[in-house]
Amino acid sequence: QVKLVDSGGGSVQAGGSLRLHCAASGYRVGTYCMAWYRQAPGEWLRDVVASIDKDDTTSYVDSVKGRFTISQDSAKNTLSLQMNSLKPEDSGKYYCVADERSGNCLGRVYDYWGQGTQVTVSS
Repeated sequence: QVKLVDSGGGSVQAGGSLRLHCAASGYRVGTYCMAWYRQAPGEWLRDVVASIDKDDTTSYVDSVKGRFTISQDSAKNTLSLQMNSLKPEDSGKYYCVADERSGNCLGRVYDYWGQGTQVTVSS
C-alpha cells in the first residue's frame, strides 16, 4: 500500500523560506513522476507547483520559477520542495503526489496523494 506523508509546512513572513518533505512508503521514489500540488485558500482546485521525473527533470509553474526547487532522494525515499522568497500568494495546502506511469509528468491525474501540509505566508 502506497503512503505519502507530507510535512514541513508552517507560517512565515513574506521573504522567508520553508522546506517541505514527503516521506514515501510502499513506493520507490525516483522511478516515476512525482510532484507538489497546491490548494489555495478558498479554492476547490489543486494546481501543480512543481514536478520531477525519474531522470530528475524538473518543471515549475511560472509563478515559482527561480524561487522553488523540487528534489528527490531515492536513498531516503523522500521528495522535497525548497521554497525561498515566499510571497503571500504562495499560501495554501501543499500535497505530495505520485503515480506509477511513464511519460510526461504534467497534465496527468496522479494516483497517490499525501495528506497535505499547510503553508501560510503573511505580508
